Amino acid sequence: MEDGRGERERLTLVARKPCFGLPTACPRCLPVYIYLIFSKSPFDLEFNGVHPDSDQIPFVESGDYVAYDNEKGGVIQKLKEDGILDLDRGANGIPEWISVKAMIDSWLADAAMYELWLGSDGKSAHKIYYSDLPWPIGKILYHKQVRVVKQLLRITSENAERREEEIYSRAVQAYGALSSLLGEQSFFFESRPTSFDAALLGHALFTLHALPETSVLRSKLLGHGNLARYAENFKTEYFDASSSYSSAPETDAASSTSRPAPS
Repeated sequence: MEDGRGERERLTLVARKPCFGLPTACPRCLPVYIYLIFSKSPFDLEFNGVHPDSDQIPFVESGDYVAYDNEKGGVIQKLKEDGILDLDRGANGIPEWISVKAMIDSWLADAAMYELWLGSDGKSAHKIYYSDLPWPIGKILYHKQVRVVKQLLRITSENAERREEEIYSRAVQAYGALSSLLGEQSFFFESRPTSFDAALLGHALFTLHALPETSVLRSKLLGHGNLARYAENFKTEYFDASSSYSSAPETDAASSTSRPAPS
């Protein structure tokens, strides 16, 4: 499917809706969107607000093929394993790849999750996941997810302060390592975009734009100017140049909206 894909096999990314000036503000969806942009394969973008707590979103479909986010490794790994889109050939054997990628997938993902659900007033989470739902339902689902996140991050009333310190400390370590690795390059490996870039760009843009200005994580990221420039330069080139995702009406909770993604 990587070569000569016809219109029948055009990919569709189903994600959570746009907000905060991003084509999708969901921290799981945004890296997949960026990966598809890097692939230069035409794809459509649909927004689903019906199941805010679904672990299958984002997913990519094409005909009878579907890659769900709750499959091992997530959507991008599934697309690579199935030979649909693989931008990492040759690059993922580089020694730094595995160790530093793990920092993004674990330490930075944990920090973003912590801030979104536990370290802020919840307004960003509500706007991303629940704003299309009736208020009582959204509130119930929000508090349910807060409990889930506490379990995932192993946070209890007894260890909350220590765990917060650990989460931020690891995020700072990750930003330092990534900043040194990137330097002033346009991409991290082999002067070309990979899933590594998609993962970090998704995290960085979410952190810079979806989290509040008082965010501790946001301030830590801004402390590494090259990482912030890397993310904002990408946003200017690929997001701000096209308003196709932001000019359309927001998703109704009972339906999905589809439109071609910017190329």
